[in-house]
Amino acid sequence: MANVTVIGAQWGDEGKGKVVDWLASRADVVVRFQGGHNAGHTLVVGNQTYKLSLLPSGLVRGKLGIIGNGVVVDPDALLAEIARVRAQGLTVTPETLRLAENAILILPLHAAIDRAREAARGEKKIGTTGRGIGPAYEDKVARRAIRVCDLAEPETLSEKLDELLLHHNTLLAGLGAATFDKQVLLDQLLAWAPQILPYAEPVWERLDEARRTGKRILFEGAQAVMLDVDHGTYPYVTSSNTVAATAASGSGFAPSALGFVLGIAKAYCTRVGSGPFPSELHDATGRLLGERGFEFGTVTGRPRRCGWFDAALVRQAIKVGGIQGIVMTKIDVLDGLPELKICTGYTIDGVYTPRLPAAMRAQAAAVPVYETMPGWTGTTRGARSYAELPADAVKYVRRIEELIEAPVTILTTGPERDDTIMMRDPFEG
Repeated sequence: MANVTVIGAQWGDEGKGKVVDWLASRADVVVRFQGGHNAGHTLVVGNQTYKLSLLPSGLVRGKLGIIGNGVVVDPDALLAEIARVRAQGLTVTPETLRLAENAILILPLHAAIDRAREAARGEKKIGTTGRGIGPAYEDKVARRAIRVCDLAEPETLSEKLDELLLHHNTLLAGLGAATFDKQVLLDQLLAWAPQILPYAEPVWERLDEARRTGKRILFEGAQAVMLDVDHGTYPYVTSSNTVAATAASGSGFAPSALGFVLGIAKAYCTRVGSGPFPSELHDATGRLLGERGFEFGTVTGRPRRCGWFDAALVRQAIKVGGIQGIVMTKIDVLDGLPELKICTGYTIDGVYTPRLPAAMRAQAAAVPVYETMPGWTGTTRGARSYAELPADAVKYVRRIEELIEAPVTILTTGPERDDTIMMRDPFEG
């Protein structure tokens, strides 16, 4: 059995929660490897709905969950999430959840900086969640971050806070925001220590042991390729790498053992926050997609922008993200539409291009080139095989496969866990 790595192939919110839950039920270990509590998965199990941001989805299925070193961790958010799912009946203990000792901590000052910067940008704001993820990653690469392991060393915490506050209080004062007191932050860190440290360990050792003993490992990505800090629609991106390769560096795992890379894409396209979105619809069809698909951010609750499927964008994500197969979600949302459009490329100042360019102004100027296909009158909802799908729905999926140059290996046809058509088992490699 192969390991599986799951990443988003659009701008996030593709419905990864249901897919990851289905895969997690068959895995032994589930690993989060990047991002913070700015993204989330919604899992529906029986009559319970779990909204997870930091906790790996496998915990819902009683599997070992690991938070890797590539994740930035807000201790308050982590502890609150643990308390919330415990109240729903889940068992979360140091035996079921492990946290990389070298993961970076998000402090209250990071969220303050995040919000103050967004306010200062005015109409040019990036659309961050204001939860401090970006500033925490900045401290990581600037080598001044506080890590989980530092909670065991009060002297280290005190020294690091001096450097942090010299930097951040200067910025906060310049932005007209309140500054932070060292002793208040130190007391908070020392209060977190006994609650967080029991979960901490060098998770790379545990993952290496799992690999050597043949355990099935599922790597669970957050956000999506087009929000990758290098390959996405910069600067309207997240602050981490979201491609499959990050599963190795964000967990301390062998790159050669990441297994089958599964990309998730909706049968249409959505985006939360600011930034270019060439196939966005501002009409009644866009509103209909949002209403039918219940398009609101899991973490922020913000309404998602909706548009036609962008094959050029997904093809690009497949190539740079290392995706081997696509899970197409929410095809049932398209039921009954008289016609469908697929973006196959763009024109920029009248010149055709098959890819979304890197430059910000060029991205904003991209005009979609569409291919029109007929809709279908029957329903895809609840279908468990291709034979149950309307013929035009099958044609739509097949045409997308041609355009993105990759197979649709799994198709989801409704909100229920078993509303799934699987053409290839990703755990079989």
